[in-house]
Amino acid sequence: MPRLPLTTERLALFGTLLATFGELHPLCDHWAQGSTSASLKQLYGDHLVYRDGTPVDQDPTREESGEPVWGASILGRHHVTRHVASCTAVQVAATIGITRVFGYRLTPTALLAGAAINAGTHAAIDRGALLLWLAKKTKKTGYIEHCQAVCLDDEGGVTKEVTGPGSAWMELDAALHRAIGIGAAAVTTWLTSRPGGRR
Repeated sequence: MPRLPLTTERLALFGTLLATFGELHPLCDHWAQGSTSASLKQLYGDHLVYRDGTPVDQDPTREESGEPVWGASILGRHHVTRHVASCTAVQVAATIGITRVFGYRLTPTALLAGAAINAGTHAAIDRGALLLWLAKKTKKTGYIEHCQAVCLDDEGGVTKEVTGPGSAWMELDAALHRAIGIGAAAVTTWLTSRPGGRR
């Protein structure tokens, strides 16, 4: 079968990768991510916490019983790493599967570069500090403060959540991931289709 012109091949591959990266992001965030990781990945601080994020000083008897404790920031990084690892596994498997079904093979370098861009930025954004910094720089903190989610606790009390589903934070998070996916798709496409890189 004759090869497509290089420009056509690049555009087709870029579109395929862009759709795969962008459309998988909600699946990874809402289905592949564990509930504990979702709630603890933005945990910060030097104070000690239990595995569920409860501060030790709120229930010291658990520590006395031998339950392991973590530094809060360490536990937060642990959970964001777990989340990003599951997202990356899903993304890489889907990318390989979809491109091969259509008779195309990405170079390993290109595949790893795209995955690294998505994974590294996903971790940085999901930890929260980078997103908040960008929001301050672009004057979006008012949007974050205005559009928060309302939650009911077990007793029927109403609380508001800055980062949960339905919040501006979540919308800004998703927008960043999808925008970065454009760059990841472009880099993956270029590395695969550059001279000497095509298969």
